[in-house]
Formats: sequence, structure tokens, C-alpha cells
Amino acid sequence: MAKVKTTFFCKNCGAQSTKWIGKCPSCGEWNTYVEEVIQKSKDSNKWESQFSKDGKDKPQLISEITEKQEIRIDTNNQELNRVLGGGLVTGTLILIGGEPGIGKSTLMLQVALGMKDKKILYVTGEESYQQIKMRSERIGIKNDNCYILTETSTQSIFVSIEKIKPELLIIDSIQTLQTDNIDSSAGSISQIRECTAEMQRYAKMTDTPVFLIGHITKEGILAGPKLLEHMVDTVLQFEGDRNYGYRILRAAKNRFGSTSELGIYEMQSFGLREVSNPSEILISQRDENLSGVAIAATIEGMRPMLIETQALVSSAAYGTPQRSSTGFDLRRLGMLLAVLEKRCGFRLGAKDVFLNIAGGIKVDDPAIDLAVVSAILSSNSDIPVDKNTCFAAEVGLSGEIRPVNRVELRISEAEKMGFEQIFISRYNKKVLDLKKFSINIILVSKIEEVFAKLFN
Repeated sequence: MAKVKTTFFCKNCGAQSTKWIGKCPSCGEWNTYVEEVIQKSKDSNKWESQFSKDGKDKPQLISEITEKQEIRIDTNNQELNRVLGGGLVTGTLILIGGEPGIGKSTLMLQVALGMKDKKILYVTGEESYQQIKMRSERIGIKNDNCYILTETSTQSIFVSIEKIKPELLIIDSIQTLQTDNIDSSAGSISQIRECTAEMQRYAKMTDTPVFLIGHITKEGILAGPKLLEHMVDTVLQFEGDRNYGYRILRAAKNRFGSTSELGIYEMQSFGLREVSNPSEILISQRDENLSGVAIAATIEGMRPMLIETQALVSSAAYGTPQRSSTGFDLRRLGMLLAVLEKRCGFRLGAKDVFLNIAGGIKVDDPAIDLAVVSAILSSNSDIPVDKNTCFAAEVGLSGEIRPVNRVELRISEAEKMGFEQIFISRYNKKVLDLKKFSINIILVSKIEEVFAKLFN
């Protein structure tokens, strides 16, 4: 009987060792090594001959390399195209992660059914043919070029790939795949790493884009070694609050585009609806003015959007004031409260302050500082801010109103959404043509000016 071969892997970085180590020498983490059975097959690379290119790659001088135009494939999903940087690049390997039930499989099936001019293979190791059929009926998109395969063995998957020759491959999920090259259970570090490596080699050899759906751990990071994120070309995070119907797709890594873009979807009974105008979902519809509410003009990537900041200021009931923030950096909130206390004379040190960004999204754009300050002052004075007013400026430590970038995009978005006036920094005036906007632009330089103009 052959001896069972085992080795130790680091759960954080995927480093390999012949014995257990307390501290990983690669990433420096403690107690991350786990033992796994590993047995390389003699025919481990047999499938590669089916897809290998003629000849072997040779070293080339960089001056002799000919440039090739980047080919982008339209996914027929504008939000996904935006996050990817304009569409799918041939031969790219994309990893999409998110919490269970957030809608990863629904999004990928919609993409597969929506690309009717491409031959697509959707491989699932988690659902049956009947479950996929029921979901496609609910989505309501017909596609005669979409093949479904319920399989977990990579060797069987490559046999089907050789027959079908798909133009797009979707794997749901990478944690369910298992290769015969390694004698360990599916979902283990060595299996995830080897299966991803096989998909990576297939994508690069055939110039076929591959989507990998990945699970995340309870800490919110992608399951498997950190090496997994380095192997792929693009890492997408699909996130959202289950209490809201909105989902946000972000790029944590993108070799072929920006990582600052995001896509917004709304979960409905027929699947995910693309939200082309985010301002419509991030601003609550209200008929009367309420104190503690201010609208900010922010930018994510190249997309301007208006968001609603809500603040509640009340007397501290138990002596120690509370500071709570949802969707906004709590440390920055503390800084803004200190500025209002020290520079502007507002006594907020003994009061509870609660801040919320409506819609369940997280914002780190400093241009919403002025809206946060205005909402806090509005709630403290119990005087509402005019619902036709919005803000786009940063607040400095001395209480000055600082300029922000791409202010014209912010003003245009506010004007398009029907707002009558917008507060911006006076120092934005030198790069701004005020005559081409019909909205009333109010230039301010201190918080005291903002308070005087808002609350008379």
C-alpha cells in the first residue's frame, strides 16, 4: 500500500511546509498552518495538451513586442461593464465573492443568459439542473447558446469544454471543484489553489474569459489562501444589506481597469435590476422638510450621485455621550464634531450624535463633510435644511470649507435631479464657469457662513 503523503499549508498566504510551523515565514501570521493530504498524479498536466498553443513561448525583447489592440467583450450588463472597465477582456480570470444569498449566482446566470451572441458554459457544483432551470424561468431570459453542467471534477469539466468550446466559462463555485491531481477534499487550500491554477492556465491558453464565484469566511474575506486573489486578474466584491434591496458590485483588484468604479443593482422578484441612476434610490422621497437631513453630491469612480445623510443629536441620557455612524467613518465623524466644538463654538461634547447614510451604502468621499456638518447642525437646532439644497465640499481642521475635485460633475448631477441650490467652496470658483449652470451656486469659506445662510 502506497504511503499517504501529507504537507502543511498556510491558510493565509498558501505557503507550503513539510512540517507544522507556529509562525508563517512568508506572511508572518501565527497558527495558520494546517495539514492536508496531497498526492500529485503522474498525468497532472495531461489535459493541457488539448488546449496548448503551437510552439513554446520564447523570451522577447520588450522593444520587439508588437502591441495588440485590447479586445473587450460586451456582457450586455452595463453595470458589470462599468466595473470591469468597459467589458470582458479575452483570457481574463475574474473572481467574484460575496455573502451567502447576496445574489452572486443570480448575477452570473443573468450575464450568461444575456450574452445571446456567445456560446457560454455555466458549471455549477452547488445546484441541480432543475434548480438552474427554475431560476432561469424566474429571470425570464431565453438563450439557446447557454449550456449548463453540474460537475465538480475539473477533469470532467475540461472534457465538456473540449466538446462545447465555449466563449465564456462560469464556475459556481471554485470551493466545490476538485482535481484528481491532489488527494484532498474539495474546499481545502491545496484543492482551491490547484483548481484555480488549472482554470488560469486554460484561460490564458485559449483566450477564454473565466468567471469564478467564491465563498467568503465569517470575517468577510474570500475563503481559501490569499494567494487566490493574486492569481486572478480581477477581484469583484458583491455586497449589500439584506434589509435593503440594493446590491453594490465593487472591484477590489482590476488589471484591466479602475478599482474605483462600482455597479448598483436592485434585487427584485425576477432577478437583479440595473440601476443606471443611483440618486433615485439613495434619496428618500419625502413631502415635508425634516431636521437632521442633508443631501451630498459625491462621486464614485467617474459616476456622480446624490446621497442622503441623516443625523440625530440628542442629550446624553447616561452621562457619557454616544457616537455612532453607519456608512461613514466614525473617526472622521469625531473629527468633524471636534471642529464644530473648537472652531465654531457649537456645544456638542455632552450630546449623543448618530449618523446614517441612507440606502445602506458606505461612503469615504471627503466631499460629503459639509452635508454631514449641515445635518448635525440641523438636528441640533431642530431646524430643517431646505429639501432643494445639496452640498459638495470638504471641511478642514480649522473650520474652513475646502474645495473638492470634479465639482462640475457634482453640480450637473444636482441640477439634473432638480435641486435649486448647491453649497461649494469659494476656492472652487477659479476653475468653475458659473454662467453655464442654471442652479444657484452658493460659495462659502467658513462653517459659520453655511450656518448663517442655511438657518438665517
